[in-house]
Amino acid sequence: MKSLIDVGGRCHCGAVEFSAHTDQDIALECNCSICQMGGFIHVLVKAENFSLIAGDEHLTTYRFHTEIAEHTFCNHCGVKPFYKPRSHPHGYSINWRCLPPETRRLFTIKAFDGQNWDENIEHIR
Repeated sequence: MKSLIDVGGRCHCGAVEFSAHTDQDIALECNCSICQMGGFIHVLVKAENFSLIAGDEHLTTYRFHTEIAEHTFCNHCGVKPFYKPRSHPHGYSINWRCLPPETRRLFTIKAFDGQNWDENIEHIR
């Protein structure tokens, strides 16, 4: 079993804070429309390994296309620190960019072709 990586992060203004742990040391850079425009880089975690520390009342949710993913944003600063992804609807995707620099160094970033999501999703499940 891989060792767990403890991650903690927040949105830009600090209103939303989270903590989690994962045994994955890969972060995925997706080229789908929302990830590309927002600069989101995915660190996938199981729901039971994720905790919202502060800011539930500051989260706004956006859904599009299949409306499975719950894209959550801070309603103060607009940053998306995590969300419930379509690929893992019972888990979370944490935004690698919302982690402190010393934590980001623990991950290797790999490309994911989200523009062709249906053809590629099995590679990350």
